[in-house]
Amino acid sequence: MKTKNYVLGNWDAADGIELTHHHSITGEQISTCSSKGLDYHAILDYGRKVGGPALRKMTFQERGRMLKALALHLTSIKKKFYGLSAATGATKIDSWIDIEGGIGNLFANASLRRQFPDLPYYVDGSAAPLSKEGSFIGHHIMVPKKGVAVHINAFNFPIWGMLEKIAVNLMAGVPAVVKPSEFTSYLTELMVKEIIESKILPEGSLQLVSGLGRGILDHVTNQDVVTFTGSAKTGKILKALPNIIEESVPFNLEADSLNACVLGEDAKPGTEEFDLFVKEVQREITVKTGQKCTAVRRILVPESLLEDVQKALIGRLTKTTIGNPSVEGVRMGALASKEQVNRVKENVELLMTNQEVVYGDMDNYELLGANKEKGAFFPPILFRNDDPFNKTLVHEVEAFGPVSTILPYKNMDEAVKLIEMGKGSLVTSIVTANDKLATEFVTEAAHMNGRMLVLNSRCAKESTGHGSPMPLLTHGGPGRAGGGEEMGGKRGVLHYLQRTSIQGHPQTITAITKQFQVGADQPDSEPHVFRKHFEELEIGQTVFTHKHTVTTADIVNFANVSGDNFYAHMDETSLEGTIFEERVAHGYFILSKAAGLFVDPAKGPVLLNYGIDECRFTKPVYAGATVGVRFTVKEKIDQEKRDDEDIAKGIVKFLVDVYDETGETVALATILTMVRKINQD
Repeated sequence: MKTKNYVLGNWDAADGIELTHHHSITGEQISTCSSKGLDYHAILDYGRKVGGPALRKMTFQERGRMLKALALHLTSIKKKFYGLSAATGATKIDSWIDIEGGIGNLFANASLRRQFPDLPYYVDGSAAPLSKEGSFIGHHIMVPKKGVAVHINAFNFPIWGMLEKIAVNLMAGVPAVVKPSEFTSYLTELMVKEIIESKILPEGSLQLVSGLGRGILDHVTNQDVVTFTGSAKTGKILKALPNIIEESVPFNLEADSLNACVLGEDAKPGTEEFDLFVKEVQREITVKTGQKCTAVRRILVPESLLEDVQKALIGRLTKTTIGNPSVEGVRMGALASKEQVNRVKENVELLMTNQEVVYGDMDNYELLGANKEKGAFFPPILFRNDDPFNKTLVHEVEAFGPVSTILPYKNMDEAVKLIEMGKGSLVTSIVTANDKLATEFVTEAAHMNGRMLVLNSRCAKESTGHGSPMPLLTHGGPGRAGGGEEMGGKRGVLHYLQRTSIQGHPQTITAITKQFQVGADQPDSEPHVFRKHFEELEIGQTVFTHKHTVTTADIVNFANVSGDNFYAHMDETSLEGTIFEERVAHGYFILSKAAGLFVDPAKGPVLLNYGIDECRFTKPVYAGATVGVRFTVKEKIDQEKRDDEDIAKGIVKFLVDVYDETGETVALATILTMVRKINQD
């Protein structure tokens, strides 16, 4: 059996054999893989010319719905992946993290559509006034790059590694070429087969290179984006390739790092936090057999608690049963391959020259339902380093397996210095119930970390743990961790877009952004905008309302109704030293009165008003002032039906511009409405 490549719209076995896949538990041959002879210039061009245009025609709303459909499809067939995932040495929990964690990224990125306009491109920020009279303004738009995302992934998460990345570039409207690790590409291939067969993604938006992929970066251009997950050494070599530098190709590097977990000085034996710490560290050592870029490699403990932590941690590790995950009672499986066993062993032997092993033996350990000679097993190894400022290999060498080191610290300053000696981490955790201590540590150590977790009994029940990057938060870190940043919700999507400043008349900028800009045309809407369906509304259409003269009785009555008797509204004798000349109308009265002026009360296409954004009161309104409203269609966002019974509708944002008798704006707000469509199919 051969693991194939999906390129140029076809499944291609490629020439020869570059690698043979073996089952990590039994040692049996699974398949072979190769990418020899693949035409990478053609592959990247296919993505640019076939997948790219199809994705760029879709709006963010359509791309989000596409991701949601894919996530639902993969969820419905997720059991298909568990059997083959076990071949990577994964327990059921390990497989769950990889498979369902990956699908979860699709769901999370699909939900981001609510933060984007109903356009193929993104409108960034707000307009910048560039002229005195307002006839010349600036703005920013962000458009999808007309290239491909080339993802080079590590062996440890064959599914999650792919899905967490493509979810973001697909949402942005950019196709992907995925190069998973050749060691576990057989599992990635299975997932890609199901994705391609579903036909949910446009052709050309996803291609797969299952072999070594030699030369895949030789043909990238300035419109492409490269992401790499793996060793810092390999990542730096790739990032320095002449073509990457010559073309100024964005290169996001996420590298394995020497992450730490710190026990707070308050978390003494007998406290919930002490027990949480020991449990969290033991889990990080053994889950995925320590093959996580976020795994805890350095265990920082107050000097006085060193013996207590060592004893408690060894106690938990002793209860960790290693072997075949299909056998009941097994809690830790194998490494992904024999090659990985050799790499971990080399680094453990190097660390042994500089610090003491207090638990574990690479040669003597028990297995349940498995054979040491056939499988890629490696036992948990726990080191202790009593002199971490002088015996520094622990801050330089990472054994990418179930290996970690206990380090003592005297005070919080020392703990921070030890963190810094790792030269940049993806994540550091601290377990403490003391919020003052947590604040001190986080603010002092954050500069060397991409993510920080504060764990205590108040959040433990729902905490996702030290090792779990979340799709709506950034994943990456400085220095040794690669200096990159991926995921992060909307931030990740913007990584695949080109930000461009645009300048012109407000009417022109309105036409480009599909958002009303102050100073653009405001044609009088006839009939009233509340009488129009979603499809009939156009950006800029405006209702110019009747006017109302504010009276002292209005101010008093609103105070009685609202209970707001703030002195500026009700006590004219207290205004000395304030900005007010006399009793001022409540801002919320002005907004409420504006609603009374702009609302068309009869039943119509408007279903409801569900919120107010960007509300500002810009000028005091006194009794005797006359106010009116310019009520303008600001932006439209399409919305999908939840089911056949749902009403077909869209979101319409209206600009509420309240002005006085001088024509000057006194209040601004954006109201959010749901508006029925004409077509209910």
